[in-house]
Amino acid sequence: MAKLQSLDPNTSMFAQFKEKSGPIVLANTFVVPKERTEEFLALFRRQAEFMKAQPGFVSLQMHKGTADSQLLMNVAVWESTEAIATAFGSPEFQRMAAEFSDDIVSYPHLFEQINV
Repeated sequence: MAKLQSLDPNTSMFAQFKEKSGPIVLANTFVVPKERTEEFLALFRRQAEFMKAQPGFVSLQMHKGTADSQLLMNVAVWESTEAIATAFGSPEFQRMAAEFSDDIVSYPHLFEQINV
């Protein structure tokens, strides 16, 4: 299973799930060893198909770091924290998440849009 790390040391993703907010953006940065990239993406595609079918899902994009980077970043929009928390906590999603290799590190964080 991938190692789940907090991007913000003061706020875990699980604490963020308790906030009632929406719409929200999940930005999840993954550190993926180069030799695992294709395997990671194949599993991620399965997870994405599952998430796209969940209530409250809006959109998803995957991005790859440039210049030989080992980083991949998923940006997903959800109607609410409740919707993503329910999808993330589902047994089917948790089974898929457990399939990720131990040498992958994930840094998920939820964001709200602000006007600037």
